[in-house]
Amino acid sequence: MGDIHQLVIERLGPRPGERWLDLACGTGAVSELAAAAGASVVGIDLSPGLIDTARALAAERGLAIDYRVGDCEDLEGVADASFAVLSSTVGVMFAPDHEATATEIARVVEPGGRIGLANWAPASGVGDLFRVMGPFQASKPPASPFDWGEEERVRELLGDAFELEISEHDSTLEIESGEAYWELFSTSYGPTKTLAESLEPERREELHRGWLGLFGDGPVAHHRAYILVTGRRR
Repeated sequence: MGDIHQLVIERLGPRPGERWLDLACGTGAVSELAAAAGASVVGIDLSPGLIDTARALAAERGLAIDYRVGDCEDLEGVADASFAVLSSTVGVMFAPDHEATATEIARVVEPGGRIGLANWAPASGVGDLFRVMGPFQASKPPASPFDWGEEERVRELLGDAFELEISEHDSTLEIESGEAYWELFSTSYGPTKTLAESLEPERREELHRGWLGLFGDGPVAHHRAYILVTGRRR
């Protein structure tokens, strides 16, 4: 997803010293790019394991990033209007309560501040993967994360607080096979890894076969449509 990370950074244009919040930051790819450009970065993610990894990577690379475990639906301890920039790369879309997340995004960004959110589109390669994963999930989420990939819904969630610009993009993942794609995502992509690890061996193998059925034999070039939401706080 390096192409997506680079586009978010390019559009937001980090400035030395400005306060930057990378929300649902994962292992910190965007946080690191912003910090390397001079921004003062806080990265927040719900997963302690991902935050531990992000901290270790930042230390290895000599980057001073304030990583914290936290919930984007309730950013406890984050003051109102305390950030000039907020980013999230296919992250906040997976929080179950979309309205609460949108409210927190608006609350913590200062007037005139900038946001950049990359969200998978429903009619996308990633949407296909989640349709394969759906029958194996213990319960249906209260709202689809792919609602964040619909322009109309994003404007409902954020349009009152931000002047928005929304553009469509494609991130193509090229990999040697469907099996290699499964190995990559089932061991390192949060939603797939968590689901696979929760299943009994027989059900996990059923999911595995369903995944491979999307791709057939041979090399894979998987087109993954997403929208980029940029905006300025009113």
